[in-house]
Amino acid sequence: MELKKSEDANIEKLRMPIRMMGLLFIGSVVLASFSYTTEKSENKNNRGDKNIADINFMEEPQDPETPPPPPPPAVDAPPPPAEELEIVPDTQEPPPPVVSTPPPVVVAPVEVVVAPAEIIDFPDVEATFPGGTAAMQKWIAANVKYPQTSIEMNEQGKVYLSFVVELDGSITNIKIVRGVSSDLDKEAKRLVRKMPKWKAGEAKAKKVRTNCRLPINFRLD
Repeated sequence: MELKKSEDANIEKLRMPIRMMGLLFIGSVVLASFSYTTEKSENKNNRGDKNIADINFMEEPQDPETPPPPPPPAVDAPPPPAEELEIVPDTQEPPPPVVSTPPPVVVAPVEVVVAPAEIIDFPDVEATFPGGTAAMQKWIAANVKYPQTSIEMNEQGKVYLSFVVELDGSITNIKIVRGVSSDLDKEAKRLVRKMPKWKAGEAKAKKVRTNCRLPINFRLD
């Protein structure tokens, strides 16, 4: 027949209370011993030579003292929650960087020089006065102004001139090739400068600048 252990007969549960009672008893004895010794000393001083028997307390044998159970491990308390800082993004846009604009570069205007066309001395078609040579002589006779000083000094003769007939028929670069007198030379140049536009000469079926020569005859009747 198997014997069953009773929960009431289990002395393991009583070991700890017994130990605590033993410790309490020992502490009480030690405290009483100190109290008695102090009182004995005081009585001895007061009564002189009176002998007081020492009382030796017999301690009952106890089980070897069992060290108390280790204290439970210390649990670090969690630190208080740090105050949350609300971070607000900076929505303000930074100002645009200041960019210094260099002063504009002043470019001097470039003068385009067009080289004049070549002057032809002997074109395929000569430049002519409008209406031909007869019309030119008639025009000169109608527009000439014989200088009075030349009349008084009886100056007469042919003044040879050179000039350029441009592409549009105008006359430029008037020069005296061979003159008679200063007054007659000036009158000859005035007549050529006043002439209407000529018909331009041609070379290879294209209008060209033509170099022309013209004698003007000054004669007193």
